[in-house]
Amino acid sequence: MFDTINGLPVHPLVVHAIVVLVPLSVLGTILIAAVPKWRAPYGPIVVAVAAVATVLCPVATSSGEALEKHVGSPAYDHAEMGDMLVWFMLPVLILSAILVWLARRPEDRRPGPTWLPTAVAVLAVVAGLACSWQVYRVGDSGAKSVWHDQVSSSSGSSSGDSD
Repeated sequence: MFDTINGLPVHPLVVHAIVVLVPLSVLGTILIAAVPKWRAPYGPIVVAVAAVATVLCPVATSSGEALEKHVGSPAYDHAEMGDMLVWFMLPVLILSAILVWLARRPEDRRPGPTWLPTAVAVLAVVAGLACSWQVYRVGDSGAKSVWHDQVSSSSGSSSGDSD
């Protein structure tokens, strides 16, 4: 299902969306965690971007498996790290949604103790930083598996020295 679109592999297309949407959702989550007055007006946008990024993670995994059948297994543990990305993205989605939900309730009807939004905000920042690290690791391993041999072999021939 997630093999090709117009003869092009779906995986790089989806990965480019993830490379944009995951950092955007993490940045948005950190911003609404740090600036409580932004939670109600901008929070739904952050949650929507995080939801799309979360949904695209399994699409990237499935399309990567389809691509693997054409080009072989990637090196550098790329597939295993990519499989785990959704588990890093889910807490970002859930915690950003909780921040928005808490902010949109009337003050007299907010559940839990007064420190609860702060605790959720701290967890959201930690989850966002962990997710950022994981998406970097996945992308780095994917880039190395695609480009390492090409760049390594050509770097000696075009060193930029003009002797």
